[in-house]
This record gives sequence, structure tokens and C-alpha cells, in this order.
Amino acid sequence: MSNGLSKGWIYFFGALGGLLYGYETGVISGALLFINQDIPLSNFLQGVVVSSLLAGAIVGAGLSGYVSDKFGRRRVVFVIALVYLIGSLTLAFSPNAGVLITGRIILGLAVGGSTALVPVYLSEMAPTSQRGALASLNQLMITLGILLAYIVNYAFTPIEGWRWMVGLAAVPAILLMIGVLFMPESPRWLIKRDREQEARNVMGMTRDQSEIEDEMKQMKEIENIEEGTGDLLKAKWLRPMLVVGCLLAAFQQLIGINSVIYYAPTIFTEAGLGNAASILGTVGIGTVNVLMTLVAIATIDKLGRKKLLLIGNVGMVSSLAILSITLFSVELTTFVAWLIVVFLGVFIMFFSATWGPVVWVMLPELFPMKARGAATGITTLVLSLANLIVSLTFPILLGAIGINWVFVIFAFMGVLAFLFVLRFIPETKGRSLEDIEQDLRGGASSKA
Repeated sequence: MSNGLSKGWIYFFGALGGLLYGYETGVISGALLFINQDIPLSNFLQGVVVSSLLAGAIVGAGLSGYVSDKFGRRRVVFVIALVYLIGSLTLAFSPNAGVLITGRIILGLAVGGSTALVPVYLSEMAPTSQRGALASLNQLMITLGILLAYIVNYAFTPIEGWRWMVGLAAVPAILLMIGVLFMPESPRWLIKRDREQEARNVMGMTRDQSEIEDEMKQMKEIENIEEGTGDLLKAKWLRPMLVVGCLLAAFQQLIGINSVIYYAPTIFTEAGLGNAASILGTVGIGTVNVLMTLVAIATIDKLGRKKLLLIGNVGMVSSLAILSITLFSVELTTFVAWLIVVFLGVFIMFFSATWGPVVWVMLPELFPMKARGAATGITTLVLSLANLIVSLTFPILLGAIGINWVFVIFAFMGVLAFLFVLRFIPETKGRSLEDIEQDLRGGASSKA
């Protein structure tokens, strides 16, 4: 295998956990339309089925960071793939609501683990100049997973085959289990374990020799500083950035993106479209999701993280405002239903080009090497908690106040997110992970 090809496979399998996360996020939207015919679900139980994935994700995210810091990124990815496999098969053979919810919780453990670990692994494997683009592969794989789920949903709609929809996640899970056997360990984790030559060998797969020497020097300096500092998560200088990271993760969900992903067919049927048309509408949204993530990959290392977040807020809030005004002022018709599809597509466009990939890139960048896995795990735990709250309350709010007021709430969250980014988020474009850490330490020292 050539060096170029091996590099490509490293990033592909490194990001494959994101595809599984995206698939599990998207597949339930179509499956929900048909599960009711086999396993009766009330509105509340539908919310539990959807949100139970996030309950498991909270536990998975909280555990994976600490475990990957202790045992290595590679080993934990293998375990995550195995859990994905078990969860998808449990879901496919569910005889009742209890087993269905159990399967979603098992899948949630893997989802939480992969959301915490994949961005860390990609950030630590990538050269500084390409880190934004390569770390964005996680979001690209998430969007591809969502699109794949929508296509599978549409393909099995004629036979109402929801068990096939949820069970086919076993295929990429097996692929990841095989692929991880050939993946290298993170060089930064190896440095922490005093395995310098192995770290150099791994870095040689993705970097020029001059880049290796510069990064090795920086990593050793940071390692010397961190030695004897104990638990960095308890360090006073890190706490403000941990809070910022948690709020950044929460805002990504509170603007309502996963309500659109989970409940898009439900939204469209509420708007007057049939089952097949509703699922086809989600395929269009999934396609836009993938294409705009490619735009983000091409621009994130040029425009910068902070600017993209602000642009995304303006676009998403504008889309939600137009949707709300439209639904308040006109009678619901087929034309208005398709108008909702279009403007939800615009909302997805702005999210996919900005907040989707940028948050996953920035979370590992904000934290020091010694605590990166654990700190990223905490922030993704908060992300999963925010996702849980939104997904659990969405069907209840939809029935209580209507979709127009739900869009108003999401737009308000977008305004708050804009102000938060403007005031508190630093720019990390073009800076090594070690340089960012030094800056955070220096800033904390100057305030002390």
C-alpha cells in the first residue's frame, strides 16, 4: 500500500465512527413512520425511543474520553464498533417497546463514544495546516451517514421494512471493526506513553520530516510542562475554556438541528405531505447536508472557525424566522408544505457549512494534550444532553404550541449562540494544538 493510500485509509477509518453516528441519527426518522404498526407507540414513547439514544450517548461520551486517555484511541474505537453492532442487531429484532428502547440505549453508548473520540483522533493525526479540513471529515461522515439512512428509509418504504432500516447499521460497524485493526495509534497519545519512535513512525504517514521535528519539539515541551500537574481537568486555568467548550457544544444542539434530522418526515407529514413524499424530502435535505459539509472542508482552514460560526448563525436564524412568519401568516397547503422543505434545506445548508463541522473541529483544539480525551468527552456529554432535551421535548412542543412557535424558540437560541461566539470563542485557525495550549496557559497566568 502506498503512503498516500495508507494516509487516506487512516482518515477514512478514523472518521467511520461518524458515519455510524449519522446513520443512527437519521434512520429513526423514517423507521418511526412504520414501527407503530408492529409496536404501538404513544407520542411520549416515540420521544423516548428517539431520545433513549442520547441517554446512552451521555454515558458513552463521559466514559470514552477517560478510557481512551488511559488505553489509547485505537482500542476504544474497536470496542465502540462492537457496541454499534450489538445495538443495531438488538434494534432489528426488537419484539416490544422495551427491547426497542434498550437497543437505542446500547447504540447511544457507541454514539457517545464515537462523538467524543473521533474528533480527538482526527485532530491528533492531522498536520496543523490541514487539521480543520481533516477533522471536518467527522462531520462529513456524519452527513453521509444521515443521507445513507434516508436513502435506505426510502428504499424500504414500499415494504414498510423498518427492521431492515435499523439493522443495516451492522454493515459499517463490521467494516469499522476490521479497519481499526490496521489503524495506527495517535502520535500524541504515544508521546504521553514515552513511545517516541512509534510516534515518529505514525507521524511519518501524514507529515513531512520538517513538520515532524517541529511538532515533536512542541509536544515534548508541553509534556514537560504537564508532568507533575496532576488532574488537568481540575486546573483553574482550564475551567473557563471547559465552560466555553460545553456551551459551544450545547448551542450546536439547542438551535434544533437534530429535531429536523430526527423528525423531518414527521414535520413534512404534519405539513400535509404523504409518507413517501416526506421521506423523499429528507433525502433531498440529506444531500444538501453532505454537499455543504464539503464546502466547509474547503473553507474552514481559510476563513477560520469563528467567522464560519457567525455566518452560520445569521443564515440559520434567518431561515427559521422566514419559516415562522410563513406558518403564522398563510394557510397550510401543499405549496406551503414544499416551501417548508425548501427553507429547512436552507437551514441545513448553513448548519452543514458552519456549526456542524466547526464545533467538532474546535472541541479538541480547545484543550491540552493531557486532558484532551477527557475534556472532549465532557463537552460531548453536554452536547448529547442538549440533544436529549431537544429531541425529547420536540414532539411534545409540536403538539402543544405548533411547529411555528417551535421554530421561533430555535431562532432565539440561534441569536444567543451568535452573541456567545462573538464574545467568548477564540480563533484557532492555522495554530498547532501545542501553540493553542501555550496561549491558554499564558492567558491564565496573566490573569492570575
